[in-house]
Amino acid sequence: EDTGTYYCVKFVKTLTGGFEVSQRGNGTEVSVQAKPSPPLVSGPEQRARPEQSVRFTCTTGGFIPEKIEVKWFKDRHPMSAQQPQVTEWRGKSYNMTSTVMVTLQKDDVRSQLVCEVQHSALSAPLRGRYQLSRVLRVPPSVEVRAEPSPVEVNKTVTFTCHVKEFYPASVSVSWLENGKEMKVQNVSRPSELPRGLFEQRSQVEVQATEDKNGSTITCVVVHDAQAPVNSSAILWISNPDQGGLSKGFPMDMGVNPLSSLLVLLWLSILLEKGVLGGLLFFLFNRMKR
Repeated sequence: EDTGTYYCVKFVKTLTGGFEVSQRGNGTEVSVQAKPSPPLVSGPEQRARPEQSVRFTCTTGGFIPEKIEVKWFKDRHPMSAQQPQVTEWRGKSYNMTSTVMVTLQKDDVRSQLVCEVQHSALSAPLRGRYQLSRVLRVPPSVEVRAEPSPVEVNKTVTFTCHVKEFYPASVSVSWLENGKEMKVQNVSRPSELPRGLFEQRSQVEVQATEDKNGSTITCVVVHDAQAPVNSSAILWISNPDQGGLSKGFPMDMGVNPLSSLLVLLWLSILLEKGVLGGLLFFLFNRMKR
């Protein structure tokens, strides 16, 4: 309210005891400037996945005059934003709101948004910052690996669950055997990758007894309180009694494929000799007559 034109005025006393303007200057224009508050950048309340478009807002206030410039940057790269909204506050100063849309990427864990404000009352720009890791969620990929199968009976088989490239680091891993929870002795922790993402490996050992042939071993991963992700592998056990690998489908103990082949060959030879003998006997009787 102090903005306006100020005058220097000279008064003289009149005969009646009052005062009147004797001289008046041209007036001096006075403008009041107020600096904007430090910019505050805010994002969504919920985390978002890569390829999702997310809204970010920059706010500042208490500045005079109303003209203000706003620029957005992502890792020092300029971004296009909507036209800032400037509103008057109680007829005394101004507030500003600026909005930008960002499509998140998997590698944004270390990325930063910057809202830069320039105003005539400032000697240097003010900047507000926002780390995209605060809003980014990268779900993991899950893969279970085991030793080449089938394996020998009673051998200890190690199954490894690879939980790859996730963020944030909050993750829990559990194991199931045919749908029933397994006890895991060694629990590993996530390790950070150079890009800021995380990975984790979990292992479980299974005794390859005959009754476990064809069992499904499943790794269940719950990341950042989201829906579980799982991957499975099947335990195949070799058949030692046959000297070969059964792939989980044991052969009939009473049938030997080689023996069956020899029997068929023997029967075919007998059949051939029988037919030939019958033909010779028929020709001999006919010539005798």
